[in-house]
Amino acid sequence: MAELKTRPRSASVEKFIRGVADEATRRDCRAVMKIMKAATHARPRMWGPSIVGFGDYHYKYESGREGDWFLTGFSPRRQNLTVYIMNGFEAHGGHLRRLGKFRTGKCCLYIKRLSDVDIRVLSRMVRESVRHMKRAHAR
Repeated sequence: MAELKTRPRSASVEKFIRGVADEATRRDCRAVMKIMKAATHARPRMWGPSIVGFGDYHYKYESGREGDWFLTGFSPRRQNLTVYIMNGFEAHGGHLRRLGKFRTGKCCLYIKRLSDVDIRVLSRMVRESVRHMKRAHAR
């Protein structure tokens, strides 16, 4: 079985954020870091070369595959700031209607600029997702 590329790294989160070319995106990253740190009470760390993750949990599938993953995180991509809402979006329908401009993937919330969304709604989504993941994957 291939080894996951997305795993905790010892690289500096601060250096990674400083390396983000766009100043507005760097500010957005710092704001999202505050939200995630408050939600997880965990320090940020690099997961792979471009994801900043907070906290972790262990998962195990019925197939026997298992591993560790972050509770929440983000990645400043070229087109969007990707925010990872690990419990998906089914439980967040009401929040999504009030959030603002975004797109979603399975667990990815794609935001062009943080100013496009209601930061209070985003904070609530992150907190609720983290709470759900901690309960669902308590060791």
